[in-house]
Amino acid sequence: MPISSISTSDILKHPVMDSKESENIAVTNAKAAAKGKAAEGTPTVVVATKTEIQTRRGSKKGLAIVDLVLRLGASAAAFAAAYTTGNSDQILPFFTQFLQFHAQYTDLPTFTFFVVANAVAVGYIGLSMPFSIVCIIRPRAIGPRLVLVIFDTVMIALLISAAGASSTIVYLAHNGNLDSNWLAICMQYSNFCQTLSGAVVASFVAAVFFMMLVVNSTFTLKK
Repeated sequence: MPISSISTSDILKHPVMDSKESENIAVTNAKAAAKGKAAEGTPTVVVATKTEIQTRRGSKKGLAIVDLVLRLGASAAAFAAAYTTGNSDQILPFFTQFLQFHAQYTDLPTFTFFVVANAVAVGYIGLSMPFSIVCIIRPRAIGPRLVLVIFDTVMIALLISAAGASSTIVYLAHNGNLDSNWLAICMQYSNFCQTLSGAVVASFVAAVFFMMLVVNSTFTLKK
């Protein structure tokens, strides 16, 4: 049988790899495979587009405008409660030179606290307006929004406590309490009692506005 000859050029073209080179190639292939598997397991990062960012910013700006409107409503309700109570008085028509029947809110300490609480709420709304405007100009600002949430919550507690205590007094004035000999004075002071009842309702409305403010601010911070 003829024996085929292998030239030197063929050996140079196809050099025989030793064991060390084979081991290096195997290690390289293993690392590449591991990197490929790791890349497959890595979660895909979704980058928000410019349109999505503008949409989110527009929604936050809209919520900031709603915040300003709610503050105006809370201010109007609290001011109506404080002003109405402060001007509530009634003098009964039957009085003499030395004796007259006069009812006013200062006769009851609860309503004095009621007027102060609603006046504080009105003053707070005035101080919080600049923060609300800043949130409209810079919808993504977090600091002013956090400050508003904290103090809005304090105003809710203040108004609810004042309105709740005053509503108890109004109820007793309308219905009385025989066990404690509390007379129903609204039979005589009807205008005075109606004015106080309306003021208490206005104060509860202001508290509801503040609750809506807290919900609005919390939703904005969550987004």
